[in-house]
Amino acid sequence: MGNQKYILEEERIILGIDPGTNIMGYGIISILNKKMKMVQMGVIHLEKLDGHALKLKRIFERTVQLVDEYNPDEVSLEAPFFGKNVQSMLKLGRAQGVAMAAALYRDVPIFEYTPKKIKKSITGNGNASKVQVASMLQSLFDIKSMPKHLDATDGLAAAACHYFQRNDSSSGKSYSSWSSFLKDNPDKLA
Repeated sequence: MGNQKYILEEERIILGIDPGTNIMGYGIISILNKKMKMVQMGVIHLEKLDGHALKLKRIFERTVQLVDEYNPDEVSLEAPFFGKNVQSMLKLGRAQGVAMAAALYRDVPIFEYTPKKIKKSITGNGNASKVQVASMLQSLFDIKSMPKHLDATDGLAAAACHYFQRNDSSSGKSYSSWSSFLKDNPDKLA
């Protein structure tokens, strides 16, 4: 064996979240020896809950459950996009904020990426459709059957994007605590 050094790489887990107020998608990947593997993907149904506050509560609870179950090293979220409907954008931003707070509540660093950045990192095209992103992920992770809701693949895409971008510090913004997030984003505090 002589002078050979054995370096054991620790497994990293990334939880990706596609925030939503009717359906929230998530995907969990593991990285070992620079190889990605899908651990899980799914959706959290919120459409039957009465009122926005109950939806936000469920997002917080389920995100904490995902963090507790899979112990991610990092959480990657899709940032809300600027749309024409201000009320929808506000609700989506609240959903993202609650998911961020849940991860930070468990001391897991968070990273956020724009939808365009996520699509570009997965397909090479920032204007790719959900179906194109899902198809690329199906090939990348050898997924046998696609989920009914593409929100699940959107969550998986957020996780994969973070893996692809992790060495490029300009691509995503990291926050290790709620106070550091608010310091950089004072407009998010009502």
